Amino acid sequence: MVLSDRDIKKYLKDGKIKISPMPDLAAALGSCSIDLRLGFAFRVFNRSQIPYFDPYNKNYSGELTSEVKVKKNEPFVLQPGDFVLATTIETFALPDNLLARLEGRSSLGRLGIVVHSTASIFEPGWRGKVVMEMGNQGRMPVALYPGMRVCALTFEELSSSAEVPYHKKKNAKYLNQKEPLESKIGEEK
Repeated sequence: MVLSDRDIKKYLKDGKIKISPMPDLAAALGSCSIDLRLGFAFRVFNRSQIPYFDPYNKNYSGELTSEVKVKKNEPFVLQPGDFVLATTIETFALPDNLLARLEGRSSLGRLGIVVHSTASIFEPGWRGKVVMEMGNQGRMPVALYPGMRVCALTFEELSSSAEVPYHKKKNAKYLNQKEPLESKIGEEK
């Protein structure tokens, strides 16, 4: 079952869903979603001499990406064909019986901006910032500003609480993330 706006407000009021800082519900709350705002940190992929990325080779970790921090009222310009990792301003936490789905906003989608390439589900028990896998599939560069509503979360109730929620998993690689981290797929080997 997808939560309605009424349910989202109730879950927020009861502390079942925690979002900090709390978005302005008058602007951010949709009929079945809540918008989150773009943060100030981006992880960009460097041009390199490395012919391909091998996720199990850790010898060039740190060479492939750089963190870029944007100041308030300063845009981050996403070029056509580029891919970056970006955070939201908000941190959120889920109870053990609820999952969240990351969705793009139509107004940005119409400019060619996508906010996730594959990772759209936040498991029950999630805690941390959203890290978006943002791309520009359009033909024009797009200026993105910290603080703009850039994505939305929808929430679905599970049939029962998860036996092992994300915050209790031994391999929860991105638990409590605060910045756009590089892929940790190499830890799965």
